[in-house]
Amino acid sequence: MATPVVTKTAWKLQEIVAHASNVSSLVLGKASGRLLATGGDDCRVNLWSINKPNCIMSLTGHTSPVESVRLNTPEELIVAGSQSGSIRVWDLEAAKILRTLMGHKANICSLDFHPYGEFVASGSQDTNIKTWAQGWGLGSADHTQVGSSPPSPLGGSWIRVRLWDLTAGKMMSEFPGHTGPVNVVEFHPNEYLLASGSSDRTIRFWDLEKFQVVSCIEGEPGPVRSILFNPDGCCLYSGCQDSLRVYGWEPERCFDVVLVHWGKVADLAICNDQLIGVAFSQSNVSSYVVDLTRVTRTGTVAQDPVQDSRPLAQQPPHPSAPLRRIYERPSTTCSKPQRVKQNSESERRSPSSEDDRDERESRAEIQNAEDYNEIFQPKNSISEASPPLPSPPNMATAKEAAKPSPATDAQFPVPFQLEVLSRPPVITSTPAPKAEPAIFPATRNEPIGLKASDFLPAVKIPQQAELVDEDAMSQIRKGHDTMCVVLTSRHKNLDTVRGVWTTGDIKTSVDSAVAINDLSVVVDLLNIVNQKASLWKLDLCTTVLPQIEKLLQSKYESYVQTGCTSLKLILQRFLPLITDILAAPPSVGVDISREERLHKCRLCYKQLKSISSLVKSKSGLSGRHGSAFRELHLLMASLD
Repeated sequence: MATPVVTKTAWKLQEIVAHASNVSSLVLGKASGRLLATGGDDCRVNLWSINKPNCIMSLTGHTSPVESVRLNTPEELIVAGSQSGSIRVWDLEAAKILRTLMGHKANICSLDFHPYGEFVASGSQDTNIKTWAQGWGLGSADHTQVGSSPPSPLGGSWIRVRLWDLTAGKMMSEFPGHTGPVNVVEFHPNEYLLASGSSDRTIRFWDLEKFQVVSCIEGEPGPVRSILFNPDGCCLYSGCQDSLRVYGWEPERCFDVVLVHWGKVADLAICNDQLIGVAFSQSNVSSYVVDLTRVTRTGTVAQDPVQDSRPLAQQPPHPSAPLRRIYERPSTTCSKPQRVKQNSESERRSPSSEDDRDERESRAEIQNAEDYNEIFQPKNSISEASPPLPSPPNMATAKEAAKPSPATDAQFPVPFQLEVLSRPPVITSTPAPKAEPAIFPATRNEPIGLKASDFLPAVKIPQQAELVDEDAMSQIRKGHDTMCVVLTSRHKNLDTVRGVWTTGDIKTSVDSAVAINDLSVVVDLLNIVNQKASLWKLDLCTTVLPQIEKLLQSKYESYVQTGCTSLKLILQRFLPLITDILAAPPSVGVDISREERLHKCRLCYKQLKSISSLVKSKSGLSGRHGSAFRELHLLMASLD
């Protein structure tokens, strides 16, 4: 008789010792669902890859226990707040600290990144919420919302939910109703809907257009600490004591309850139709997996196997049409508001003096170079989907996902960089012609700027699919002269620009790079200038902005990335200055320097307006490009 197949919906993945002392906070990366960050009483922030036992990186610098950690949406930056009130931001790709943000006078209870812009919000037991906007990377706090008597505006000691308008710098609405501390809030991915979970064992849903409660889920087995909307917004997951619950809200109902022995789950994420939950106890962190393909996310009401309580009443079927407007990202910029308390000079820090100090006090210790290089070096803009997390050995899924056949990689020309192949290509067949993609990825395992197929003969007869080594090397040598010409020309142009920079200034060298009429040279130069913001001047912007417009329209990903970085620097450093000068009343008398500055500002403003329409048209793209253009669109909102 055949052995029956054992299937499970949830299982424990692993347990690790995360810190030398107690774990105080943790967070999962929501983009991949595979990156885990933990903060501990040992004053460290440790980075882990789910289902791998070794620490990838350990971040030091805090002098008191780390109370809150948060990853940004692309999982490139991490921010951590300590018991003393200090906040540190690290760049995970560069493995270094970016800034230490000071201003809070008590324990940091909660942190979060804006999903598109360079903005961080921090909540503290000093009753203040601080927004570090645009210039936060340089250590300048943008503005502060002052709390009231409860000790933590973001950390779960207020029993009301408050909605703030960053543009106006004021509270838009306050949602009463919870009778216990609010522990977590979550925005719907595409509707004007907000969910809040509280220690009063309820989850409330709020309409963000009408500013009123939509429904309330009651009867949770314990305080609600972790909630997460499904990526398509069809349901809400609630991480309860030893269980996962799946809810709908119009009307309120429970679709499914899954037993997961994870105790008090601290965070949730979704990847490849698997929900990952993490929990911590003392110095240990445990991770769990729920197979969402075996979970009911719509339909009838589920019975509760966790506790002997009455199930939610049978509700009418879910309406076919959305009950509220689909959310579109607003075109706003988080400029400094007029109705908030501005930070004192003591809260602003000199970047020149603090950078060195941060480098001395803070380190990013790479514990596992192999995992670090795989995840962060380089950070691929078009990331491959991670395979599903493995199930226990005694499990077999009800059905196996179909494995896609490996596609033959087509080789396309990309912008030339000074890179060479580590090994010669082996040609086995001639792939069928493919349409060229709209964007050529920046990271490629092939000669940059060249087609290997240009230097190898096309295979016409199937029996001649493989070439002997001598024939392959002979054909490669025939293309050697062409490669040398390309290398020599590129080197000559760069040497010319370098010579001009040595004898003149950066503006003159940029002018010479533009005069060469080779965008690859402009890209190389901008990649250097972008690393040092102090090199940027207003007259440099007038020369660079037309080149940025060309770069943003390029089919090469590396060109677009460089253009976005340069434009972001210009917007952050010069757009407020340009708008202020253009809005200022005319001066009395003749002021030649002011007239020259006004002329430059008008020219830059005209160029920025032209680029603004291009950025807006590309803000709907997916992936890193879309995220970069959406952030630029927010920064350029004042031009509309």
